Amino acid sequence: MRNLLALLALVLMATSCNDQLVFSEYEAIKNGQWEMSGPLAFEFSGLDSTTTHNMFINIRNDDSFPFSNLFLIAELESPGGNTIKDTLEYKMAEPTGEWLGTGLGSVKESKLWFQENIVFPDSGVYKVNISHAMRRNGDVEGLHVLEGITDVGLEIEKSTQ
Repeated sequence: MRNLLALLALVLMATSCNDQLVFSEYEAIKNGQWEMSGPLAFEFSGLDSTTTHNMFINIRNDDSFPFSNLFLIAELESPGGNTIKDTLEYKMAEPTGEWLGTGLGSVKESKLWFQENIVFPDSGVYKVNISHAMRRNGDVEGLHVLEGITDVGLEIEKSTQ
């Protein structure tokens, strides 16, 4: 039985590896309460400047997340100071209320496209800031605290195209 468990663990580790992955980092959201005034910051450097990459924002949410979509503001700053700022919308649940994403239990993880086939030509540190831009329907002012997001991550993979 012990050998079977070891073999199963080895198979799972081997199949879950992503040889295209060049950067992965997560920030835990304290008590699942993401404050609007607290953008999450990620920094990376040393990526191959001759290769295209795909960037993903990973979101882990639990059942207390009260929306079926998620609005984010993401900024990518190059070492030279040039900044690309995007407002992004992602579908997080089906109309039936069933969460999208993967995972067992009440926490689901969604891998969301941020930038596709991007090149990082400059040497130095790149910075990505991510903040939520959520508000309730009919409200002008955004939510100061967004419930139900447990972790936010940034992943960068080599593009296969």
